[in-house]
Amino acid sequence: MQTNGEQNQFLSEGTKRVKGREAQRINILIGKAVANAIKSTLGPKGMDKMIVDELGDVTISNDGATILKEMAIDHPIGKMLVNLAKNQDSEVGDGTTTAVVIAGSLLEEAESLLDNGIHPSNIINGYRIASEKAIEFYDDVAIKINPDKKEDLHNIALTSLTGKASESCEKLADLVVSAMMEIAEKTDKKTIIDIDNIKIEKKEGSTLENSELVKGIVLDKERVSTNMPTLINNAKIALLDVALEIKGPETDTKVQINSPQQLQAFIDQEESMIKEKVDIIKKSGANVVFCQKGIDDLAQHFLAKADIIAVRRVKKSDLEKLAKATGANIVSRLKDLKAADLGQAKLVEEKKIAGEAMIFVRDCKNPKAVTILLRGGTEQVINEAERAVNDAVGAVASAIRSGKVVVGGGACETAVAIQLREYAKEVGGREQLAIEGFANALEVIPRTLAETAGMNPLDAIVALRNKHKKEGPNFGVDVMNGKISDMKIEKVIEPLQLKIQAISSASEVTQMILRIDDVIAGSSRGKGPMSQGMDGLGGMD
Repeated sequence: MQTNGEQNQFLSEGTKRVKGREAQRINILIGKAVANAIKSTLGPKGMDKMIVDELGDVTISNDGATILKEMAIDHPIGKMLVNLAKNQDSEVGDGTTTAVVIAGSLLEEAESLLDNGIHPSNIINGYRIASEKAIEFYDDVAIKINPDKKEDLHNIALTSLTGKASESCEKLADLVVSAMMEIAEKTDKKTIIDIDNIKIEKKEGSTLENSELVKGIVLDKERVSTNMPTLINNAKIALLDVALEIKGPETDTKVQINSPQQLQAFIDQEESMIKEKVDIIKKSGANVVFCQKGIDDLAQHFLAKADIIAVRRVKKSDLEKLAKATGANIVSRLKDLKAADLGQAKLVEEKKIAGEAMIFVRDCKNPKAVTILLRGGTEQVINEAERAVNDAVGAVASAIRSGKVVVGGGACETAVAIQLREYAKEVGGREQLAIEGFANALEVIPRTLAETAGMNPLDAIVALRNKHKKEGPNFGVDVMNGKISDMKIEKVIEPLQLKIQAISSASEVTQMILRIDDVIAGSSRGKGPMSQGMDGLGGMD
């Protein structure tokens, strides 16, 4: 029989290796620890986490993806769950905590099955079958919505925002839905939503209740010259991807001037060239200019004399949003600028917000890009409000794309869990136990919601199951009132895609973790994150 030393002879000195059941135990332990770190943030009454980095910067949030990103997680299994949250955030925009908590619960159920002698292959196969079936069951309990019905979209936004933005959920939900209705582009068969066309600007000062939707674009910029007007009605807007300055030669060039007259002629020529550029802008009829590149002092002077507002160094992404909001064309060659290239807005003004100048392009006709301007008392409040609004935007967009929603409050998880247990009996074998474990894992959502509401989680799960068997699949945990209620009547609804993405991603990550039976960490000579993570696990029993 080989000793452990003989087995490791091919590895360099200092390499750490954990095999078999011990490797699985450690991996499951890390996965559960990461999930438990954010579990208490789930739901409207979830708690916040405060993360202080090595520089002393503070982040206060109950957004799963943000918390996991800010936490210093070294172990590879922990990083897999961080990536799970990132993917959920990028695909759906919300439900990051749900995905990670379900993954942690699946690992916990798998640990129990492994302890009972079930082989990892049986668990993996059972989880794969259960995941596919669960997605079918979610689709069965889903409700179709009308993407044009503002009330339905408001309820989705409100469900996402509740608990994340204190008392201003109603206000922010209204802003999100109004923004969504503005940027939606309808085709014959479906509604197209590009959430990149919703710009979120934030400024400290005032309160969240004073946040507003601007039917146009807000730029954290100021006029290039104080001699320019601060306000222009019926603005005609030119968007330039070209510098309003004299470009230097691309090759090394020497200009020899022998007399003051020649110097004056050189200066006059430069001035003439700049004036010619400004004359082209004036001739087009533009009275507002947004330039992606520089505007030199002489150009600023001529523009100010012509009563034109100009803003320089505008980001390309902002220029594209301005084009969608105002209907302007971005011009890359100034000589090509014509009246047809100009965009329109009812008002362009420079306004001071919290002591800093900002440019507002307001009341565009049929804008396909808009801005939500968030206000808040402190940096932490406004940053968390921004994360909450991003989640709500993602949730509403996901619901519009699929046209389907499910009832929240753990109602759909309970309904799917009940159906999975029935299905497990048909499958039989050891996979039956894994499918039942998957069903138990789904119930972590209503169980956690009950805990955050101060209810007894065991009593809540029993009451939920009874309600579902007797009165239908819409009963969930009413966190705000601490009881079991019909969540459809309470208007707690979530996008179907959020649940499907969370289930499929959590199941895939769990199956990958369960397949690992050998963890080999690099030698201590080149100590990296992997070996550091392994060191930290040495004493975990």
